[in-house]
Amino acid sequence: MDVLLLSRIQFALTVGFHFLYPPISIGLGVLLVILQGMYLKTKDNVYHDLVRFWVKIFAAIFAVGVATGIVMEFEFGTNWSKYSRFVGDVFGSPLAAEGVFAFFLESSFLAILLFGWNKVSPKMHFFSTIMVSLGSILSAFWILVANSWQQTPQGYRIVENNGVLRAEIIDFWAMVFNPSTVDRLIHTILASFMTGGFFMISIAAYYLLKKQHIEHAKKMMKIAMIFTAVVSLLELASGHSNSQMIAKHQPAKLAAVEAHFDTLAPGTLYLFGWVDEVNQKVYGVGVPGMLSFLIAGDFNYPVKGLNSFPEDLRPPVNFVFQSYHIMVALGFLMIAISLLGVYLVWKDKIDKTNWFLKILIPSFILPHVANQTGWITAEVGRQPWVVYGLMKTKDAFSPVLDAGQVIFSIVLFTIIYLILLALLTFIIIKKVKSGPVQQITVEK
Repeated sequence: MDVLLLSRIQFALTVGFHFLYPPISIGLGVLLVILQGMYLKTKDNVYHDLVRFWVKIFAAIFAVGVATGIVMEFEFGTNWSKYSRFVGDVFGSPLAAEGVFAFFLESSFLAILLFGWNKVSPKMHFFSTIMVSLGSILSAFWILVANSWQQTPQGYRIVENNGVLRAEIIDFWAMVFNPSTVDRLIHTILASFMTGGFFMISIAAYYLLKKQHIEHAKKMMKIAMIFTAVVSLLELASGHSNSQMIAKHQPAKLAAVEAHFDTLAPGTLYLFGWVDEVNQKVYGVGVPGMLSFLIAGDFNYPVKGLNSFPEDLRPPVNFVFQSYHIMVALGFLMIAISLLGVYLVWKDKIDKTNWFLKILIPSFILPHVANQTGWITAEVGRQPWVVYGLMKTKDAFSPVLDAGQVIFSIVLFTIIYLILLALLTFIIIKKVKSGPVQQITVEK
């Protein structure tokens, strides 16, 4: 089998598994700040119970996220040695900053959050909650800086050392705030907020449907539903801004997500469809000119099509098209669910609407699928480049690997990751069944 393809599959599996956990941590971190703040404001022990309940779940998810994330850094050296030599000077800075300024901040204050009950003041505990949340967001920031540089490299120069080319930073802040960093950061953080929000909503819906911990569940539901509704609408605006950025800096990716082949012609925005890449046709439902309007405010604005690029510089169109439209469809579905949920919370009817609660319980899956398909759109959409315009994926992998080594590691990682997922699921289910009510609800 092809070693390059196997290496790509291996990295996709490890990243995909890892990307299940940080978005929940980021979203739950902000919700913990809100719950802790409500406890300080109201002195209502229900909020205190909820903080203690969710802190334990947060810690378990954080631990698995760390364990699954470490593997990827080793893969850069084992599977992608040419890539590592090329981008090492650039990647070193944001990855080091993520470890020093984000990971240690988050993990240090997480200890206070977990073990500081009745040992530090409520205000100090609240401060620790804020620091943990900030640490998780900063961690995402630095990782996205590194990844965004791959998408839109800036602030670098190419140097040669003993016949080996490598990228070298000449402007640190230009590298950090490259053209795609801010848009991608906002889009990813909002998606993470939605992931944490829907996770809390699903647990609250379970309690309400089972008629358990009603008071705790109602407070959870109200906070998480309002929070999720707001961020889902903001995510819609962020997606629009992100598309405009991609149109400017990665036109081949934009053409792929809407299967726009014609060179400099008005672009159709498809609701759904199937792409016949050979005959350059889309069988689906779309709005002619809407892609042009969203990008430039003009239905007749000419969008650069895939035929503007050589065939070997085009991403796999149907794959990117499908992943993008799944992400968008799920985004609108989550907006609809959260807005309906806010209405039912406002009318104090959500605990009486069993059919909706049954929808909400598995709804935590929706943002995860949207996150994965969004990541696929971003990463596959830049192919054949691993660093856009500078290095192709086929030139980045380690030539000394053989197929057997990669297959063995894929099988091994899959088994280990499935075990970790099963253990985390067991812990969360056990915690949910025990409920959020604490025997001791008085904090110093």
